[in-house]
Amino acid sequence: MAQENRGRTKFVDFPEPSQEEIRKIITDANQAELLVRHAREIGKSLKEQDLKTSQIRAIFGEVRRIEGDWKIRRDRANRSLILLKPKMAYRAKKEETSYNKSVKNLVSVLEKAIDEVNQNDGNFERFVQFFEAILAYHKAYGGN
Repeated sequence: MAQENRGRTKFVDFPEPSQEEIRKIITDANQAELLVRHAREIGKSLKEQDLKTSQIRAIFGEVRRIEGDWKIRRDRANRSLILLKPKMAYRAKKEETSYNKSVKNLVSVLEKAIDEVNQNDGNFERFVQFFEAILAYHKAYGGN
């Protein structure tokens, strides 16, 4: 994908996992290595696309809030998780520029991961771990 950045064209190919890979990451407790590999690739790519931590703070904060509700009010928390999808879509569109679609790329991955949770405790936990790992690698590669 070509991106123009401050007068320069920057080529960034976003490594979006397939739906089957996301399904394995979220539903199979034995796929930690796959989770880490994709989180590393995504985190690095998002840093290269100049994603700012502040651009995803609201999304991650909402996931943390849902996580707090998950064990107490799972039905409500699950509804909030599903309703996070339109909020993320709004955020992606709001943050989108002609040269930077990094939030849109992240949202695309997270939406697919949310679809795999299906009110399952383990799946939700792995979803949170996947999101955390993406953010950790984004920071590790120099994201700010």
